[in-house]
Formats: sequence, structure tokens, C-alpha cells
Amino acid sequence: MYTISSKLYLEVFESLMAQIATKEFFSGRVDLTFGDTLCSLVCTVVVHRGTAEEWASLRPVQRIVPVWWEFHTTQGGEEVINDFSFREMVAFAL
Repeated sequence: MYTISSKLYLEVFESLMAQIATKEFFSGRVDLTFGDTLCSLVCTVVVHRGTAEEWASLRPVQRIVPVWWEFHTTQGGEEVINDFSFREMVAFAL
């Protein structure tokens, strides 16, 4: 089993946030390489932002609620089971 480190959680979260940008809803894929492991987060999430302001898209993210997600890790062309937790990823980052 591939164990997800706090550093990988942060990298996946940062990549996800770059894809989310100013959106309040995201459905897509985030791919990255972590050492010798290819990682892929496929998800649909709802983004909750801070208190109401004139520029809603610039409000800070307070919570990300997953509707659906899958996290895949691949080493040497073979998928490896992992212990990814969306909740832990968000806990490390927010």
C-alpha cells in the first residue's frame, strides 16, 4: 500500500486550488508526479468561501465539500492501492 504523506497532501491540495481558482464548483482532474509516483485526483467539489463581499470570487476558501472523488497512484505503470483521504488532505491544508 502506498502511504500518502503530509507533503503529498499539500501538493495535491495546492494543485487542486490552482484548478479551482475563483470557482465555487469544480469537476475535473488534477495530475502530478511525486517522486517516482504518478498521482491523479479526479473529483467534483463544492467550494464554500468566506463572508459575503462585492467580489465573491475573491473571498478566501473556508471549506471544500467533495461530492465525489477518486485518487490514483501509479508506479512503474502499475496502479498501487493507497490510503488517500480527502478529509485529511483538507485538514492539512485549510
